[in-house]
Formats: sequence, structure tokens, C-alpha cells
Amino acid sequence: MAAPVIVAIDGPAGSGKSTVARGLAARLGFGYLDTGAMYRALTWLALEAGADLEDEDTLAVLAREHAIRFEGDRVLAGGADVTDEIRSPRIDRVVSTVARHPAVREVMRDRQRELADVGDVVIEGRDIGTVVCPEAEVKVYLVADPAERARRRLAERPEIGPEALATDLRLRDQRDAVQMQPAPDAETVDTTELSVDDVLDRIERLVEARARA
Repeated sequence: MAAPVIVAIDGPAGSGKSTVARGLAARLGFGYLDTGAMYRALTWLALEAGADLEDEDTLAVLAREHAIRFEGDRVLAGGADVTDEIRSPRIDRVVSTVARHPAVREVMRDRQRELADVGDVVIEGRDIGTVVCPEAEVKVYLVADPAERARRRLAERPEIGPEALATDLRLRDQRDAVQMQPAPDAETVDTTELSVDDVLDRIERLVEARARA
């Protein structure tokens, strides 16, 4: 039996990670794991509990006691379906604060590895290829022009407004800078002027080449 294949897709917000990762998983028949949704769900739990988002120990306890689960496309946290809530602007603004705590990332990393250990899977996030699954067979780092990233995010979050959204992206990039480093062996793909199918074709060729090797 062939060993499971992990495809790690990293990159900043608006680079196309979610669209590409979901599309690739569907095209290849692989599982799909959105690690960003896990941090968003934890942020939702923290806000609901009134926790101090700077309190690393409290957030780590929350992460340990409330394992984030997935049921198809739905995200479950604390016994609630939080799929829609975690995509709200209030989560956007503070998720990087929660995700930057080392103790939180350690708990979440262990959980992500558990979820990844189920067979062929496409995993998206900020540090999948460098930290979560450094042994991933295929590593891709997506980038895009800041203006294009802002345009894509605005299409998803029209209620925020273009100026506020551009500012949010810039601040998130600054906060996520430590995690947002491509692995040395990652293939960098600039999605600015590529269609989704173009990106999927390119990554699928990488997966096929790895399978032949």
C-alpha cells in the first residue's frame, strides 16, 4: 500500500489558499484540512468565554479542552457549529493575536497532525510546510499582489470596505510574519494573474511528479 500523501499549501490571506486547497482536494479525491479555521474557532471560543486574548496559558487550556472538529464542511467548537461565525470581521481582527502564542500553536499543531494522519490530504495554513508537516511530500507557497489580495478579500467581505480591508490585510501580514515563511523546498506560485484551474493544474503536476518519484 502506498504511503499517504500530504500536500501543504501555505501563504497569506487573499493568496487563494482556501479556494485552491479545496479545489485540489476535490480534484485528487484527497481529504481537506483548513488549519486557519481551527485558530478562528479557538478565537471564537475565547471571545465567547470573555478570555483575555493576551493570556497565553488560558488560551492554551481552551485549545486543549475544546478540540476543534470538522464534519464535512462544517466547523465545530465547544459543541456549537461555528462555520459562519468564524468568518466574521470580529474574528478577522483578532485571530492573529490568538494564533501567535507559542503554547497555543503547540496544542493546535498536535491536533492538526492528528487530523492529517488519516490518509491523503491537502492542508492549508501559514506554517504547514515548515512546522506542522515538514515531511509533506508536496509543499506549495501561494503569493499574490497586495492589491489583488485585497480585491479578493473585498469580494468575500464587502461589508468591511476597501480601505479598512487593505489596512486589516497589512496588519495581519505584520502579525503573521513569523509564521509566514515558505519552506526551503516549497514551490512558490504567484496567483495574481492565474485562474484557479491554472493553479490547480500546476500543483496537480507537482503531485503527479512526486508520485512517479
